[in-house]
Amino acid sequence: MIETVTTATLAEYEEFIKGHPKGHFLQSSKWGRLKDSWKWEAIVSRDGEGKIRGSLAVLIRKVPAAPYTLMYAGRGPVCDSHDKETLAELTQGAKELAKKYHAYSLMMDPDIKSEDKEFISIMKDLGYKHKESGKNFEGVQPNYVFRLDVAGKTLDELMAAFHQKTRYNIRLAGRKGVEVICCNEEQVKEMLPHFARIMEETGQRDGFITRPQGYFEKLLREMGEDARLYMALYNDKPVAGTLAIHFGNKVWYLYGASSNQYRNVMPNYLLQWNMIQWAVEEGCEVYDFRGVSGDLTPENPLYGLYLFKKGFSGELVEFCGELEYIYKPVVNLAVGAGMKMVRTLRHAAYVRKTKKDKPQEKAKETEKQENK
Repeated sequence: MIETVTTATLAEYEEFIKGHPKGHFLQSSKWGRLKDSWKWEAIVSRDGEGKIRGSLAVLIRKVPAAPYTLMYAGRGPVCDSHDKETLAELTQGAKELAKKYHAYSLMMDPDIKSEDKEFISIMKDLGYKHKESGKNFEGVQPNYVFRLDVAGKTLDELMAAFHQKTRYNIRLAGRKGVEVICCNEEQVKEMLPHFARIMEETGQRDGFITRPQGYFEKLLREMGEDARLYMALYNDKPVAGTLAIHFGNKVWYLYGASSNQYRNVMPNYLLQWNMIQWAVEEGCEVYDFRGVSGDLTPENPLYGLYLFKKGFSGELVEFCGELEYIYKPVVNLAVGAGMKMVRTLRHAAYVRKTKKDKPQEKAKETEKQENK
């Protein structure tokens, strides 16, 4: 039996996804409220006793200047990945939503490992097209992540398993006087502008588009106790920060920012250690470092990010990639080409801006080195 989640069944839905091994914060209505330009809807499949056995939440966005929408199910569906009956019901429920909202396509990127060929086969049989994501960050969500198994482990056991250099850098940050605070409500008001500023600095340095302060404010507000802002202070000055989310059996490292100054006191290592401690305190099974590149060659500009996360002795996980159910093939082709062009132009504009800013940053860095 398939049904749409309503106000009356929302609490039951949230309890289900929080308790399911495949539950994910991207499937929560809280995350849906964060997305101003998208509409959130969810469907559930019930067993013969009326209990929820599977769910799928989608974000629905209208195509500009066209009578169509796109549906996106981040890290959905939430169910037994080999239960074809439930997956078929959720697929049918998504079709009904597509008719209601004139959707041309449904795209999802499940929390399913790439080696689960049975799941991929079932989804293909149900009409989905399977697209393996690229090695870097081509998809909406990263296709490669680092995950640390923290189930039943003590902090001493986890620390002992870290790479020697990682342990050293965590302790070095403490010796240098770096302080990490988990911000309460008042501290969030004080620290969030610093976090947003440092995030912009990080984006310019590493070449990615960043979110404005208002987005982070809304994320913390909507996710409530499930989200935390951590800030690293050096000589009472904010030098780095992270945003983390706890949902179900996992804690995710969602956003990270670090100043160009004081990176030598290793605040990022101490921030990660504090978030891992949160996962242990909550009795989680997994701490998720989120995205890394699948191209593990030293020449890859993202190789340093891989080495940083690898130092915490997690597991490199490759997901199965993207699945798409196309309802209107002609519209899908036209809109896809347009969206690709917009993304390319937007990224090119950001890169030009970043390059324009970098000579000034380089001069400051050179002056700093000369004055040491």
